[in-house]
Amino acid sequence: MSVMVARRKVIRKWEKLPGRNTFCCDGRIMMARQKGIFYLTLFLILGTCALFFAFECRYLAVQLSPAIPVFAVVLFLFAMATLLRTSFSDPGVIPRALPDEAAFIEMEIGPTHLRLALESVSTAAAIGTAGSLGLHEATNGSVPQGQRPPPRIKNFQINNQIVKLKYCYTCKIFRPPRASHCSICDNCVERFDHHCPWVGNCVGKRNYRYFYLFILSLSLLTIYIFTFNIVYMALKSLKIGFLNTLKETPGTVLEVLICFFTLWSVVGLTGFHTFLVALNQTTNEDIKGSWTGKNRVQNPYSHGNIVKNCCEVLCGPLPPSVLDRRGILHQEESSAREESSARGPSMQKESSAQEPGTTQGLGAQEDSGSQKGRNSPTHHAAVPLPPLNSVKTPEETQPTVVEPPAQPGDDGQAEH
Repeated sequence: MSVMVARRKVIRKWEKLPGRNTFCCDGRIMMARQKGIFYLTLFLILGTCALFFAFECRYLAVQLSPAIPVFAVVLFLFAMATLLRTSFSDPGVIPRALPDEAAFIEMEIGPTHLRLALESVSTAAAIGTAGSLGLHEATNGSVPQGQRPPPRIKNFQINNQIVKLKYCYTCKIFRPPRASHCSICDNCVERFDHHCPWVGNCVGKRNYRYFYLFILSLSLLTIYIFTFNIVYMALKSLKIGFLNTLKETPGTVLEVLICFFTLWSVVGLTGFHTFLVALNQTTNEDIKGSWTGKNRVQNPYSHGNIVKNCCEVLCGPLPPSVLDRRGILHQEESSAREESSARGPSMQKESSAQEPGTTQGLGAQEDSGSQKGRNSPTHHAAVPLPPLNSVKTPEETQPTVVEPPAQPGDDGQAEH
């Protein structure tokens, strides 16, 4: 006896999202696929702080003040919290257009695309073949191999300033202002700043403030550990000498070297982003020279006030994620057959005894049917077999009666 059991598997949206991101904890954590440098960041922070808490903090708390390790713990926890918040959150990924939306956008910008395709034809004499090819490719949205697609731009006005909205051929959307497509994560990110391998994620509108707080707290933590390592070595040198201090404290020497080489890059990066926050500008805009190029176009997003710019970037309302990663996409139903173990040995024997007889009876019927079809003078493949009650036995037949050969009953009597 078998029972059909139906099981439902819930498919969430993060499982089908395009791009090169990885998800953990049922879509709650979102990161880039390249996470090797992020693990290096964790190792350097955790290793340096572990050495500092294990060796120097105890001595400094007794010799100077117990507040030294407390303040170090606060800085360490704040830096780790902002790092994980930056790495595990959605930076502001813009969903790609659905097929219907992409078709509507293609239809909306079709005339412009056709005009650009026609203008790309070299001479009027070549329009016969190449022109029709260009028209076909323009309407289909395809581009000949080796040629760049024609630009698709919309003008948008912000604070009396014309801003160009560019079309993304991968996401099939017109990107919002300040958005850009990340080639590493393969997604369009709103207010894209840069892709940071040290945090293993893009830095955009939804996690830029946490990224800035991370590098700021990491700079303070690095300066703090470096300073008190020097103080520790100075206090030790007064008692046992400098060379003996180096021999007895190899962990402190390693911390000093790590902090010395990371101090300049981390502090320099913090200063650069402080400058960008004060101007309400992104790293992508600064590299491209969007507001400082030859045109000398002013930044339409700047308020002209450092305090207002800092408040907007760091203290403004945080927009929600538009991905809906944990939303239910659909449910897949799967059925499984389960065999019950309630059958006894007697029932199994009966079924096994009945099965050969049944198969023999079926085989005999098939053989008789095939022989009848072959021996019949007017046989056809679709001729039905006669019913069993119409077939007469030899005892019931009368020898003086001769039936016509075309009757199906004669066929059955002849076989018997």
